[in-house]
Amino acid sequence: MEPVLSAAAAYSLDFAREILRGKSTLVLTGAGISTDSGIPDYRGEGRVARHPMTFDSFMGSAEAQKRYWARSFVGWSRINDARPNPGHEALARAERSGKLEYLVTQNVDGLHQAAGSKNVIDLHGRLDRVICMSCKKQITRSEIDVMLSRLNPTIQKDVQVEFTPDGDAEIEATESFKVPGCEECGGVLKPDVVFFGENVPQERAEFAMLQLEKSGALLVAGTSLTVNSGLRFVRAAAKSNKPVVIVNIGPTKGDELASAKIEANTSIALERLLFD
Repeated sequence: MEPVLSAAAAYSLDFAREILRGKSTLVLTGAGISTDSGIPDYRGEGRVARHPMTFDSFMGSAEAQKRYWARSFVGWSRINDARPNPGHEALARAERSGKLEYLVTQNVDGLHQAAGSKNVIDLHGRLDRVICMSCKKQITRSEIDVMLSRLNPTIQKDVQVEFTPDGDAEIEATESFKVPGCEECGGVLKPDVVFFGENVPQERAEFAMLQLEKSGALLVAGTSLTVNSGLRFVRAAAKSNKPVVIVNIGPTKGDELASAKIEANTSIALERLLFD
């Protein structure tokens, strides 16, 4: 049976569609758009506890690096096996049809690109890339997975554990886990994502904001806007009198600035918002 929107959501959707009609629209997405792909959210239904690895902790401690890579070694499969859902597909189709120009995502899962979106700004980076913090050599997440497997042949990856949106797994006893260094210079390997306490690269943030300046409206999907790197786009849009449409289940920090708020699942609402 086809999912049904509530009457309030359907009314908000119709109103939002009129707001966006004929306007070049920038999209901002968060973890909520990927929950239907099997990746849990930190704040929505089915949310998991937050135990973030900070940038300073990771860079300042070999033990922290062991802990991160051991948990990621087990948890990566959830991200790697995830597939785009109708929300991702609706946004990709909207880009192909010219309804959307750029998409800014706070997610690190790569599902927008997997769905076919081309103009994606990965605000917080990509979990499928790894970078050496010394020589800046980049390798794929799959390459380091092979390295980790060779160094830790007894670690089981098919255990039943709790996963997070960042591909982390809640496991203990990581002290004996072996972590490779960069094959070029021996430096520290870090996932190419923005850790807590680390700033979004300035050039990337400025480019994303430039796309907002060029746009006529902002569509926010699947984020509570708790992190300032996303909320700043809503504030900037409102300050420039650009309409803001938010699609999210539950309150967000940008609700008071929104022109329309649709309380609905993004997998259901985005297709109807952009194409009905």
